This record gives sequence, C-alpha cells and structure tokens, in this order.
Amino acid sequence: MMAAMATLKEQLQADLTTSMKARDEATTATLRMVLAAITNVEVAGDEAKALSDSETLGVLRSEAKKRAEAAEIFAGAGREERAEAERSELAIIERYLPAAMPDDELRTVVAAAVAEAAANGATGPKAMGGVIKAVREQVGDRADGGRISAMVKAALV
Repeated sequence: MMAAMATLKEQLQADLTTSMKARDEATTATLRMVLAAITNVEVAGDEAKALSDSETLGVLRSEAKKRAEAAEIFAGAGREERAEAERSELAIIERYLPAAMPDDELRTVVAAAVAEAAANGATGPKAMGGVIKAVREQVGDRADGGRISAMVKAALV
C-alpha cells in the first residue's frame, strides 16, 4: 500500500525537524518564519482553515518576494551584511517553489496570447488584462506576475 503524499506544509515541518537536528541555524530560522506566516494565513479571518498546497505556495511566494525586496533595500543602503542574510533566506525559501519558467519560453506563451487577442480584435493596452489572464492560465505557478505583466506590456506596445 502506498503512503499518501505529504503536503507542502508537512514537508516544511519535516525539513524544520531535520534542520534542527543538524543544527543548521539559518534553515531552522527561515523555516520557522515561513511556517509562522502559513499559520497566520490559516487563522486569519472568521474561521481557521488548513491551506491547500497552492495556497501554501502563495504564502511562500509572498515571503520570497519580501526577502528579495528587503535584500535590494539593504544593499541600496550599504548594509551588505543584512542584504546577504536576506538573500540566504530567499535561497532557502526558493527550494520549495516550483522552478521558474525561462524567459524565452514565457515570451513564446505571451506572443501566442497576444496573437490570439489580436485575432479576436483586442489590441494595444486595452488587451492587457485579457492577455495576462490567458498567460497566467497557461503558465500557472511557473512565472511571477510581475514578469508576466512586464512581458505582456512590452509585447502590446
């Protein structure tokens, strides 16, 4: 009999235990922070709920984005040590995110969506929302919304 696949949150908790036993302080601290963020989302609102893997990925993406932005801000302020700490946390979080779609592959999907929108009579900036929606449906979690938006904007100009 096959064991059920562990949820992403269960995987994070198992990896936290492993990192604690290995005395890997950076990984332990980062995974604790991520699990706390997930728990905060689970208990927010009127009723507590368990997050699905896709909702958990959303929390991970949000935490990764925070780390990337913080690293940029620290580096810009000349605080390279703090920027490096944020980058190392980002690297740990990225282990749990799906691999990002390469730019050339994303450009191909965007070009196809733009061509389809043009065939349906939608061109220029007015077509942006529909094209972004179509691209998001195709690429799912493999591309960041900011990347998609920038490529669609460039393709529609």
